[in-house]
Amino acid sequence: MSDQPAVEVIALEKTYPGGVPAVRGIDFEVASGEVFGLLGPNGAGKSTTVGMLTTTVVPTGGTARLSGYDVIEQPLLARGISSVVFQEPVVDRSLSGRENLDLHGRLWGSAPALAGHRIAELAEVLGISEQLDRPVGSYSGGERRRLEIARALVSGPKVLFLDEPTVGLDPRIRQELLDVIGGLRAREEMTIVMTTHYLDEAERLCDRVAIIHAGTIVALDTPHALLDALGGEILEFRVEDEPEHALARLRERGVAGADAFAIGARITVPLHGRPASTALAEVEAEPLMVDEIATRVATLDDVYLQRTGADLQQAA
Repeated sequence: MSDQPAVEVIALEKTYPGGVPAVRGIDFEVASGEVFGLLGPNGAGKSTTVGMLTTTVVPTGGTARLSGYDVIEQPLLARGISSVVFQEPVVDRSLSGRENLDLHGRLWGSAPALAGHRIAELAEVLGISEQLDRPVGSYSGGERRRLEIARALVSGPKVLFLDEPTVGLDPRIRQELLDVIGGLRAREEMTIVMTTHYLDEAERLCDRVAIIHAGTIVALDTPHALLDALGGEILEFRVEDEPEHALARLRERGVAGADAFAIGARITVPLHGRPASTALAEVEAEPLMVDEIATRVATLDDVYLQRTGADLQQAA
């Protein structure tokens, strides 16, 4: 562990030609050894942020450093201590897995004997030893994803970027890959920055998450703290007419707090330790046409809804 941030982002911006803003002056730090998640739907700015941090996208403004190396002024040094697994495959399907890893090791200047030992070790850890000498074109989606991660790890990076690492995988393979990713930090002693729009991935793997919406960070904390801000349990129901008016009335009468919110016809009221039976009785006592009323445990999707007014899973 180091006192110097593994990733330091200050007022980072990216505007594409035509004046299209993708990232709008974001700030965050990632500590050495931390697993940090960028959570948001497609188009939120997650991949653009990773692109800037990995020197494949030139920032429009702001500063970003990896272990103190400026990604604009010292791109080669920043690349030298980091690696990335992109959304799209970059391995050569005509080569075997071993040939792909060996080629990547040689590109990084690894000694052949050392690279060979590293490849064997990574193949064992990632569960692709038996597939290693087969052409990559014969791999399943999950096997190819594991090979992509092994490729990124051949150089022994200090910072690993995973851009939507499980997208497109079936549920069983996705869960298996999450287990692999979860074990990487302790084994490799590295910092991991991952993007995802899957709520369970963020809760399961990340020490902290930054929720990104329309190029801005709308919340940043541990998953536990973000959920605690909603009180853990919420009351949810539908109203037939004018949900915003109904929500305003509930606030005026003290039934709902300032953190309650309405999306479409559905109103969500964080309980903050108030007995669910009391909240249910208070809502049902109001002259509102209410149905589908129930209490449940809050999720990160509720945090996203509250902060952005949009459903994360539908937006993704």
